[in-house]
Amino acid sequence: MAPYKALYGRKCRTPLNWFELEDRKIIGPDLVQEVEEKVRIIQDNLKVASDRQKSYADLKRKDIEFEVGDKVFLKVSPWKKILRFGRKSKLSPRYIGPYEILKRVGPVAYQLALPPEMSKIHDVFHISMLRRY
Repeated sequence: MAPYKALYGRKCRTPLNWFELEDRKIIGPDLVQEVEEKVRIIQDNLKVASDRQKSYADLKRKDIEFEVGDKVFLKVSPWKKILRFGRKSKLSPRYIGPYEILKRVGPVAYQLALPPEMSKIHDVFHISMLRRY
């Protein structure tokens, strides 16, 4: 699908679509073929760029799944300024735990068994916030 169609839900109105079929004869077949070829080249270039970006993104992507009962570390670096875990500044921990997984809430969310001193924090976390023990 072309980016224009993805954004706006309809095909891009190229010069080919500006006129009715009867008017094509007036424009001339050379112009129509030239515009069609340019549109085809643009679509090919967009496809090549999209494939290249996908290959770069796939290198960093990894499918991680946990089972109920597994132990995981919890990433806390985004909360450094809100909640303090141990030391402050550079020496504050990036991960805390390990905590046990109680259940799988969704395809990418897990509920953890957190200690009572962390009762202010919601106990369901995205898989990106977890690391295997």
